[in-house]
Amino acid sequence: MKLLIHDIRLQYDENRQAEIILKAKGNINIDGLKEVIAKGKELVADIKQYRHKRSLDSNAYLWVLLGKMASVLNTSKEEVYLSMLDAYGVYTHIVVKPEIVKRVKSEWKTVIELGEVTINGKTGVQLQCYFGSSTYDTKEMCTLLSGVVNEAKDLGIDTVTQRELDLINNAWGVK
Repeated sequence: MKLLIHDIRLQYDENRQAEIILKAKGNINIDGLKEVIAKGKELVADIKQYRHKRSLDSNAYLWVLLGKMASVLNTSKEEVYLSMLDAYGVYTHIVVKPEIVKRVKSEWKTVIELGEVTINGKTGVQLQCYFGSSTYDTKEMCTLLSGVVNEAKDLGIDTVTQRELDLINNAWGVK
């Protein structure tokens, strides 16, 4: 069960056990959850900040532009995509043992080797690892798509107007 919570409160019962009170909109039926507890089982709850999901239309538009760019640049969509991830994507830095660099590279969308480093007397290889756009939240996708739109314009490719791009971003909940 997923709920959109708009208020939360902590209180304690007579046995000093914590109770979390959540306020949610809509009709909520917890009978099935109560049955699980009545059978002596436990439930797990994962409460985190709500984030708008990115639009599938944004992803489709991204790949349309990547295809057009690939045609102009005489390369593949995948190559253009990796280039755009390098320019506008989300990455992290990690240090790995030299013997597992190849394995780590196979797990990430794209990886740039930054060189050897020594930490606590041990040698490792620092990598800049890029996440694939399928893992992006709306803000990250907005940054990537805006960058791709600008790059496409620079190549003379027709794109949506800035107003249309703003409308797409606003639909995602990005301001």
